[in-house]
Amino acid sequence: MQRLLRGAHIIDPATGFNAVADLAIADGRILARGQIPAAFVAEEVLDGTGLVACPGLVEMALQAHTPGHGRDGDLASELRAAVAGGVVHVALSPATDPCADTAGVIHQQRAIAAALGLAKVYPTGALTRQLAGAALSEMAALREAGAVAFSQGRRTVSNGALLRLALAYAADFALPVLLHSEDALLAAGGVMHEGALSVRLGLAGRTAIAEQVGVLRDLAIAQLVDCPVHIRHLSTMAALDGVQAARQRRQRVTTDVSIHHLLLTEQDVGLFNIHAKTLPPLRPVGERDALRQALAQGHIDAISSDHCPWGVDRVGQTFAQAPFGIAAVELLLPLTLRLVDEGVLDLSAAIALLTTGPARVLGLPTPSLAPGAAADLCIFDADRYFMVDPRQLVSPGKNQPYGQWELRGQVRYTLVDGRLVYRA
Repeated sequence: MQRLLRGAHIIDPATGFNAVADLAIADGRILARGQIPAAFVAEEVLDGTGLVACPGLVEMALQAHTPGHGRDGDLASELRAAVAGGVVHVALSPATDPCADTAGVIHQQRAIAAALGLAKVYPTGALTRQLAGAALSEMAALREAGAVAFSQGRRTVSNGALLRLALAYAADFALPVLLHSEDALLAAGGVMHEGALSVRLGLAGRTAIAEQVGVLRDLAIAQLVDCPVHIRHLSTMAALDGVQAARQRRQRVTTDVSIHHLLLTEQDVGLFNIHAKTLPPLRPVGERDALRQALAQGHIDAISSDHCPWGVDRVGQTFAQAPFGIAAVELLLPLTLRLVDEGVLDLSAAIALLTTGPARVLGLPTPSLAPGAAADLCIFDADRYFMVDPRQLVSPGKNQPYGQWELRGQVRYTLVDGRLVYRA
């Protein structure tokens, strides 16, 4: 179908284009930007007046629970949530049931995603069998099945010798390795940031030092075998300093921060708010502000929603019992615009951290709205304010602490290869 997007503010970080213009779409690709050929006849015209159009967003770590039991959502529900948030490219967490440590799981995820025809899905294969950190997965088979990266989800590989072997193999396969870096013994049993608040609440603390030690160890092992790595969802400046030191010695390392660690702090745990239970845990305000500064200075490659939905049957659990994670892929864009409103980023930089940044980390084609590029678009009303109501969100996962937050940036349309997969 041929479509014309008329008069939208187009922001394309890949090419630096930032202006109000028309966009012609044909055969799933961008036909023209700005000057539209006179012979072009649109079958549908989308009025972009007052709207912003950017490349479809990229989510690096979406937990879709497929395969799984379905009570916390599945690939269908979470991809619907993704496109409702303007997210077009989705890298799946390998932490499914069974986990993505076999080619069969990768094939299953790809087949379901193709049948759904929503977002573009990129499975990540488990780095170790059953994510247990005891034996290597069949990495070659996972790559051949279509895995775009290897990951441990929210688990670590405590065995340094095994991690060395895994990274050596991964370097030969030339696929990204996404690591949750943490010293498991230092972190053992901790359910929130270790500090005065955890003591006051009587909850087991998870020391920030566990992240720092884990990052330094993983970077040293990666350097030993010359394997590029991506350190996921950093939450402390000490760990980020370790990443910066590695970069200064020309080690190939990238990193992301979850939107939650840029907006929330340990105080949001309040009186045992299970919806604010994350891994890594929410940190003190000083850590949050330092991460914001690092983000503004270009030291962080991407922002992730780290989307992990849990069903309503978890509501009655205690803080210690509740699983880690926040369901927020639908809110990734408006939550990131909160950083724009607070002066941390400008709009173009924010969009880059949601598009070109994560795509580069994952080795995906660069999202762009230049002529010839795939017509993957997020079109949103940057001036539309709304109150977050978890009951109105698409994902069945209601474990998010943003209820009653006023945000702006409502997604109006999401296009994948020129197909309209979401219309508000």
